[in-house]
Amino acid sequence: MTEPSKVIHVRNVGHEISESDLLQLVQPFGAVSKLVMLRAKNQALLQMHDVASAVSALQYYTNVQASIRGRNVYMQFSSHQELTTVDQNGQARKGDQDLQPNRILLVTIHHLLYPITVEVLHQVFSPHGFVEKLVTFQKSAGFQALIQYQLLPSAVQARNALQGRNIYDGCCQLDIQFSNLTELQVNYNNERSRDFTNPSLPSEQRGSSSQPGYGDSGMYALQPSGARAVAFPQLGNAAAIATAFGGGLPPGISGTNDRCTILVSNLNPDKVDEDKLFNLFSLYGNIVRIKMLRNKPDHALIQMGDGFQAELAVHFLKGAVLFGKHLEVNFSKHANITSAPDTHDYSGSNLNRFNRNAAKNYRYCCAPTKMIHLSTLPQDVTEEDILNHLEEHGAIINTKLFEANGKKQALALFENEEQATEALVCKHASSIDGSIIRISFSQLQSI
Repeated sequence: MTEPSKVIHVRNVGHEISESDLLQLVQPFGAVSKLVMLRAKNQALLQMHDVASAVSALQYYTNVQASIRGRNVYMQFSSHQELTTVDQNGQARKGDQDLQPNRILLVTIHHLLYPITVEVLHQVFSPHGFVEKLVTFQKSAGFQALIQYQLLPSAVQARNALQGRNIYDGCCQLDIQFSNLTELQVNYNNERSRDFTNPSLPSEQRGSSSQPGYGDSGMYALQPSGARAVAFPQLGNAAAIATAFGGGLPPGISGTNDRCTILVSNLNPDKVDEDKLFNLFSLYGNIVRIKMLRNKPDHALIQMGDGFQAELAVHFLKGAVLFGKHLEVNFSKHANITSAPDTHDYSGSNLNRFNRNAAKNYRYCCAPTKMIHLSTLPQDVTEEDILNHLEEHGAIINTKLFEANGKKQALALFENEEQATEALVCKHASSIDGSIIRISFSQLQSI
């Protein structure tokens, strides 16, 4: 058994878990003097102020399962008695795999809700020195980039200044390491790679990254939305908003709203609860918290992931009919919803739809329709199963079962939008033969 140490080793640290999440886990037991995130291994090292604090934390979590954002994490004493800090020259601290400073940086971007392009990365990193080459690619660790500076001090300065910062407000967090490569080879100047020393390189639509150990870089599928570039104001919003939804925002959407919390009123309090509201409003963005107002049973507060998502929800759901009531949906005067026993927290829910492939979900945002789309169905599902699962919510005019990418999906057409909306809020995340199904509105007019 490992001897007690000031250093705690944490496993199963997913990319959705931030440094502040880990600090909140152990700070009740004492001060944390150092923290090292080992992103490539889904691990972290925390150094407490003294051994007694570390012992207290581990004793507590022996009896209580440590959990962050719905993910169980596992803690034990590290074999290290001390963690090495970053020295004045920017020496990288990576536990057992120290890398010397290098003019090439390996950048991993976590909490990737909005698109990060070659142009965005160049604007973020070029203030610290001349960027010679830049390559982006998708790996199991997430969306990554290799950035080559002309001079070593520029790379060291960039890492010291940018490590852990968010490109956009609340997301797109930079995790920066020194690469062990000596020179990047760039064959094409396109949306995935760029050689700023050789602008005459050809552009090829489907080129491959030539870096050793990296496959086809691929085009990350996100499209811009109304992200606020708070950490890096030089990025601005105009370009992102102009190309959202494949070329332009829906009429009435400004993309400039920064209020995240919505007040929903005229609810049917006998039939609506937090989970049903989650199922409906999560069509337009990630849900952080929902609170039913006990002194006003037909009112609820809903905190969305950001102001753009809140604007989409207000725009598309104002006046929608749910359980016989026309919803009033407006921005709240409250900036956020405080955690409380009567507040439902959905920030760690894997049912939030915009954690992955956000662009696809943005493209499908629309007001309630008569048609719903069902996915993640069991492979042996039948149309009769679909009818039996949904028919209590209204008359179903037609259904269609089909297969896409080897997975069973279905369409169901109701007589009106209210019936389809009721089916969605009641049956999204329900089970058919053990499969948790997902439901959204379809913009198709007929089957």
